Amino acid sequence: MTRAIRFHATGGPEVLRIEPIEIGDPGPGEVRLRQTAIGVNFTDVYSRSGLYPAPLPCIPGREAAGVVEAVGEGVEGWAPGDRASYASVSGAYVEARLIEARRLIRLPEVIDDRTAAAATLRGLTAHMLLHAVHTVRSGETILVHAAAGGVGAILTQWAASLGAVVIGVVSSPEKAALARAGGCAHVIVGREADIAGEVAAVTGGAMVSVVYDAVGRASFARSLDSLARRGHFVSYGQASGPIPPIAIQDLGARGSLTLTRPMLGDYIDDPSVRAAMAESLFARIASGAVRIRMEAVFPFEQAAEAHRALESGATSGSVILIADPS
Repeated sequence: MTRAIRFHATGGPEVLRIEPIEIGDPGPGEVRLRQTAIGVNFTDVYSRSGLYPAPLPCIPGREAAGVVEAVGEGVEGWAPGDRASYASVSGAYVEARLIEARRLIRLPEVIDDRTAAAATLRGLTAHMLLHAVHTVRSGETILVHAAAGGVGAILTQWAASLGAVVIGVVSSPEKAALARAGGCAHVIVGREADIAGEVAAVTGGAMVSVVYDAVGRASFARSLDSLARRGHFVSYGQASGPIPPIAIQDLGARGSLTLTRPMLGDYIDDPSVRAAMAESLFARIASGAVRIRMEAVFPFEQAAEAHRALESGATSGSVILIADPS
């Protein structure tokens, strides 16, 4: 038996319960992974609240790291004792689990388990946003919302290392200091800030070529107003609620804008592509170009508190649960 955190009805953090589950031995193509650290992301909150419908009862979570305990028939390249992480695989809030071997990402020695749990999903998301959804180039000016958050902190550092001029949006002066330290050349502070006006002032009216927005409803209109002609709006989260409907002709009227809602799973389904993206991410971390902050570390039993901290906007960097303190 092992323990899982799951919910039987959608609602607030209080619906999360610790319950025993039986996982058994790995089947063909599977491994049993003993998890040491688990990433806590807004997608987990969306599932728990009902914003992202999920079958009930549901074990939330889509990212973790740990050690292979056993391998099933036909599994090649993995053995007990190997360290691994994964991203965009449902059911991560468990102490141990069965998972398809093809979903695993091999961890290099220089990346510890906590860093892997804090960075795999968020870092692969940043890679996707910067290299696949919109190719950011040196000298390009971009706008990043939640620039001190889990994905935002990685995204801004990585973009700055590519030579981009990053304008970050944060909710407080404390987070502004973190965003500047993470490579933002300019920081806009406050949930009600005149974002487009400040972007115009910074760029001399040229505006930005791309906006990366994880906030959603509260920032959508101001994000569109910040784009240059033929600019690209990239929505990869909705912490403030879902974006309202928009008439497609409005994008044309605003200057032939494009709008994208990428989902990481569609970009990392191919194991070879995922491995190459992870290798690039881990190299950035090892070199110091991307630093992973994880000030919000909670014991496995405090998943509800972790959700409350994330939803409150009080956290910066990554939030993780420790499943195995050893």
